[in-house]
Amino acid sequence: MNLTIDYMKVSQLDEVFEIEKSCFVTPWSEESLRKELSENAVAVYLTALDGEKVIGYAGMWHVVNEGHITNIAVHEDYRRRGIGTAIMNRLMSEAKEREMIGITLEVRISNLNAQRMYTKLGFRPEGFRKSYYDDTREDAVIMWKYFTPDGHYYG
Repeated sequence: MNLTIDYMKVSQLDEVFEIEKSCFVTPWSEESLRKELSENAVAVYLTALDGEKVIGYAGMWHVVNEGHITNIAVHEDYRRRGIGTAIMNRLMSEAKEREMIGITLEVRISNLNAQRMYTKLGFRPEGFRKSYYDDTREDAVIMWKYFTPDGHYYG
């Protein structure tokens, strides 16, 4: 595998949307993803590529001095190969370059694999959102990774 992580391009939206549909019970629409990429000034979207093939992606909003992970997904054929970690590391580098104080995300309480990955990356649970997910009314764990004032990561 020839893994690269780069900024998402509009030309990649068809592949990104296919991954989105395969990974989530209630996927974002292709139009929503397109608007994120072309109209949302605070959005940062990345793709993971194996050569030219999109195998994963992630998005983050840069709101004031914080990052909020909006979504992350890896194609099922490429899971458990460190791609999610690579994408997250790149998002954390982006956050550091933009002088954010930390990054937050919500993850389904049942998604233990994702929680383990985030914990290994230094994220810590900070609270819960009751019935956060509209499709199942499942709770979300709120996780944060804070950065030190000198730009180094905790954890």
